Amino acid sequence: QVELVESGGGLVQTGDSLRLSCATSGFTFSAHSMAWFRQALGTEREVVGVISRNGVNTHYAASVKGRFTISRDNAKNRVYLQMNNLKPEDTAVYSCAARVTSYTDAVPTDGYTKWGQGTQVTVSS
Repeated sequence: QVELVESGGGLVQTGDSLRLSCATSGFTFSAHSMAWFRQALGTEREVVGVISRNGVNTHYAASVKGRFTISRDNAKNRVYLQMNNLKPEDTAVYSCAARVTSYTDAVPTDGYTKWGQGTQVTVSS
């Protein structure tokens, strides 16, 4: 059974940091690119960060570049999102996602087929 379970969300103040974690099981983690998406109320879901199968390449949305860092641990089947200098506009439900990728260094931003339920991040001003 495929499972992706996010944790680490919460209520923080502007400028604070949070580290999200996504524990996965039920599939070959190292064969999948991993990504974090977010969706704020009334908006479309957007990709926040993507990491390649081998962890070498990453891609970030322009709005979070320099503040957020995506990482993965293939031994633990986990992906992380370190979020620094949080802003009110970062408030959203954050979800991790996985997709099979042929290339070990690819960072696709769409085509994700496995999803977690999400964790709420709220940043107060």
